[in-house]
Amino acid sequence: MIAKIGKAGANTRGVLRYLYDTVRAKDHTDPHLVASFDGFAPDPGRDEAATLAQLATVLDLRVKQAGDRAPEKHVWHCSVRAAPEDQILSDEEWAVIARRVLNATGIAPAGDPDACRWVAVRHADDHIHIVATKVRGDLSPPRHWNDYLSANKELAAVEKEYGLRQVVRGDRTAAKRPTRAEQEKARRTGSATTSRERLRTTVRTAVAAATNAEEFFTILSNTEVLVDVLYFPSGDIRGYKVALPDDTNAKGEPVWFSGSTLGPDLSYPKISERLSPTEPAPTGRHSGRRHTAWQQVTEAADHIPDLLTETDDAAGQAHITVLAETLDALPLIAPAAYKPQLAQAAAAFERASRSRIRARHQQAQATRRAIKAIVREPAPKDGALLAILLDAVLLAVVAAEHWHHTRHHDQQAEAARQTAEHLRTAYQAATLQPLTVIHQRGLRLAVTVTQRQAAVVRQALPDLAEQILTEPGWPALAATLTDTTAAGHDPTTLLTQAARHRELDTAGSLSDVLTWRLRRIAGLESQSATAAALGPNPSPAARPTTHADRPRRNR
Repeated sequence: MIAKIGKAGANTRGVLRYLYDTVRAKDHTDPHLVASFDGFAPDPGRDEAATLAQLATVLDLRVKQAGDRAPEKHVWHCSVRAAPEDQILSDEEWAVIARRVLNATGIAPAGDPDACRWVAVRHADDHIHIVATKVRGDLSPPRHWNDYLSANKELAAVEKEYGLRQVVRGDRTAAKRPTRAEQEKARRTGSATTSRERLRTTVRTAVAAATNAEEFFTILSNTEVLVDVLYFPSGDIRGYKVALPDDTNAKGEPVWFSGSTLGPDLSYPKISERLSPTEPAPTGRHSGRRHTAWQQVTEAADHIPDLLTETDDAAGQAHITVLAETLDALPLIAPAAYKPQLAQAAAAFERASRSRIRARHQQAQATRRAIKAIVREPAPKDGALLAILLDAVLLAVVAAEHWHHTRHHDQQAEAARQTAEHLRTAYQAATLQPLTVIHQRGLRLAVTVTQRQAAVVRQALPDLAEQILTEPGWPALAATLTDTTAAGHDPTTLLTQAARHRELDTAGSLSDVLTWRLRRIAGLESQSATAAALGPNPSPAARPTTHADRPRRNR
């Protein structure tokens, strides 16, 4: 059940005319009152003697009495709509709901003789409209601050009590939706998205790639976007606005959007905070090998589930923000075949990237540095690196969903869930080719080696072993377990650790997921490209050196 509170109006009769109209509004059937402030308001829908003018006069009585003290826009209008699958409520039930909403918002507190005058009109099965005039009996205005949040909080309780669909609710941190005019303009021009949405994606991508504010504006200027930087008299940057060259108004002028109108986190102060100077990224080394940017981002994403569990909320929000930047960067660097799903994942996670918790961004700067580096490094030819990175990012997104859910961030948790679905699709496609290479190696393993690895699975995962051993992906997992042994790891320990990760229960193939998880944990990213050439049992001299000897925390 959703409440929608419109902008205050100045014409009570005009609103009532719309609510009772059955000619132009074809979906309006049998408009009538279900409740009113005193139970005796005239009802033009059911009483032939009553008129809209009479009803408007009753509602406007105190507005007239207040004279110049009355607000110019004195009409408060709220619609309350049930979900399509909800049961049809009676007029009496809608009347109770209307009074609860009016009480919660402060328009008409229960038992208050000076409460605002109001009526609730029903002209369809699934919703009502509440109209009130914002002058109390003592001719003062009502106190209805945050009426939208108050109404929806009350409706959440109504849903539980009436057994209705429990709607995912927000916390007013969502980006502003495109207006109807913007949507219609996009349709007329044949664009799948509005200018606001296209600009939001462009700006978010630029933030993910830029290392400082100056570079942020340079990146924006190099795209097909008009940029206007605004300055204080002192010369300091005050803000910015962007526009698309082909989006103009009636005068032929660009339609500008400030950063804050694109998203609450895209204002210049918020961007500047995230792009504040940090120490240069350290050169990671393990076992004599230099970490690539891809490996650094993978390791950073790999730590996010632990960090969300172990850090306070401000730091946790910072890590979720930087996870969003990772998702924004992925379409820039991934092969073309995966870009659509990754772009959809980034767009979905945009809603999950913000909450009312203020992020302490310095806690996530190490991850942010790695993201900046990855967009400047050529994508590896080895598709296994992308698969391993997507596995780590997918686990981080699932952890973010859990983090939001436990804090009752309903919209953010739902956005993270949708993001995970897009990532799974891209992940499954990315694993296909490299997994085939590893699978072929597994088929060439000696029987004794395969039996030894089967014993490892039975020891580490006794409840899942028989399912894993009968899956088509088992040969690839057997080959990977052999690689972990050759790299100096205990395969039983690593397999147990890999199975503790969240999201395993949603896997279509346990063996496939565990293959990539083991390769990531054991630092076998670079081996998949050379594995076929080395054969099923490479000599110690031919084996690539790994860099995964660092201790790992269990999850």
